[in-house]
Amino acid sequence: MAEHARSSTQSPIEAHGIIGDMRSAALVADTGAVDFFCWPDFDSPSIFTALLDTPEAGVFELAPVLPHARRQQIYLPDSNILQTRWIDTGSVVEVTDLMPIGESPDDMPRLVRRIRAVNGQAQVRMRCRVRHDYNRAATQPRLDGEQVCFDAQGQPSLRLASCHTLHIDEHGCAVADFTLAEGQCAEFILGAEDDPLVRAGQSQRCFEHTLKYWRDWLGQSHYQGRWREMVHRSALALKLLTSRKHGGIIAAPTFGLPEQAGGGRNWDYRYTWIRDASFTVYAFMRLGFSEEANAYVRWVRERVSDCCQERVDLRLMYALDGRQELPEEELSHLAGHGGATPVRVGNGAYTQNQLDIYGELLDAVYLANKYGEAISHEGWRNVQALVDKVCERWHHKDVGIWEMRGNEQHFLHSRLMCWVALDRALRLANKRSLPAPFARWDEVRQAIHDDIWTHFWDDEAGHFVQHLGSREVDGALLLMPLVRFVGASDPRWLATLAAIERDLVRDGMVYRYREADDGLDGEEGAFTACSFWYVECLARAGRVEEAHLEFEQLLRYANPLGLYAEEFDRQGCHLGNTPQALSHLALISAASFLDRKLSGQRTYWQP
Repeated sequence: MAEHARSSTQSPIEAHGIIGDMRSAALVADTGAVDFFCWPDFDSPSIFTALLDTPEAGVFELAPVLPHARRQQIYLPDSNILQTRWIDTGSVVEVTDLMPIGESPDDMPRLVRRIRAVNGQAQVRMRCRVRHDYNRAATQPRLDGEQVCFDAQGQPSLRLASCHTLHIDEHGCAVADFTLAEGQCAEFILGAEDDPLVRAGQSQRCFEHTLKYWRDWLGQSHYQGRWREMVHRSALALKLLTSRKHGGIIAAPTFGLPEQAGGGRNWDYRYTWIRDASFTVYAFMRLGFSEEANAYVRWVRERVSDCCQERVDLRLMYALDGRQELPEEELSHLAGHGGATPVRVGNGAYTQNQLDIYGELLDAVYLANKYGEAISHEGWRNVQALVDKVCERWHHKDVGIWEMRGNEQHFLHSRLMCWVALDRALRLANKRSLPAPFARWDEVRQAIHDDIWTHFWDDEAGHFVQHLGSREVDGALLLMPLVRFVGASDPRWLATLAAIERDLVRDGMVYRYREADDGLDGEEGAFTACSFWYVECLARAGRVEEAHLEFEQLLRYANPLGLYAEEFDRQGCHLGNTPQALSHLALISAASFLDRKLSGQRTYWQP
């Protein structure tokens, strides 16, 4: 009963929008509650964690007292400014949420909230309960004139400013209760205590500046296809997850949101995965955002340079500032979303061995050189060092792309991406007339190619398999034609695609794997990115109408704002951290390719 009481106060994962300033981001539920916010950086400790516990763990509630109203969330067109609306028989009220873009990437984030009575009048209730350090620090509110400050030992202090009188209640919340007549507004700004911009009367200026920023940025897009709204929403979400200071992009702005309802598959995704490199560069380049693609490649090159100079292995993930150590910690005091525990911060997968990262990295470098900035002399030397490592290690075992916590295996996908690493390095060397041990690299590329066709094709099963000794397929095999290892209409690939459809596809939702022992209890949901890869595979195989239908069905599984988490449950509800960068990267790729196929255009721009 206690557990149910806790989880019943939480909003579903898909009932959230995201706002941000490219230093941090906040989730806003359709109830008007900011129930997840890490401050001042993406990977800082949270100050609002109600989504993973109860409102006592920190929340910023702002809503009219209209219990029977219909609620809606929308983004202002071509922006990341979010509006939550209450539509009742006697009144209409809207809350506008945004995070202004500072003059400098180092400016402290501000959360700006404005509530307006559009029609009729309404009573309004505001409750702001800051809880520092994942709700582990004793946060004390104090009145400072007409504003409220929140202090905790060893933590940065915050200030809440408003045009309405604020009080502190017995629960340590800043509160305000008032009535808005038709056309009236009230505003609230939360930010650093010493930030001079955290004061009442700033919301309209913030609104105009922020709206212009997002519309000017999106105006650079080259995409003119039939899914413009969904593709642009994906681009805007990806931009929110991009560090304005460092250039890297986080996998998601959240931690602890479960991949299985009530289960223990709960991870921290506030870091940058090398795995996402080629997908990120492709998506930004494809849409015309070359500055973002080049910034991301520069971030990746810094990580490569660091590992080459220090003579250490390339990590599969990093913090945005380049930190390599991301120790995992359980927050046992948090009840978890829907009772899913343990809630973890940090990510122990940073110590894992994943050979596929070399392929994704070299594919990104190749794309950036083909459509963006040319590689430097030092950069090419670092690439050579990485390719030499691939030549030495491609036949080793690893944990695979899905970061399984069981025994290491010889995974097909890891072999595939080692082949990609050699292939893209050779292409780049030829394109730029760069020095390279061509004969050795080509020999290894051919050896990997032959190894995959000889040892990972199972004659009896009639398809490629996930790893040596397995008879199962894997959602990652969908990348085989996408990285141009095998023709999209090759009979052996089509047989593998049929096996994936039989074993992993359910109403267009694709699971990563089914029978594999991943070292974890329970089962996860269908993987959003794999579902979009499946659409692209269908289109490349000539099944264009079928791909079109599957794509339209997947679009209906988005939340009302067009956002996707990492996974779907069996009813198409969202699971895992949200919004997930890889999900939106895969959507952009599928939409771009399918749109060209449906338009009967020849594909000139290729990854």
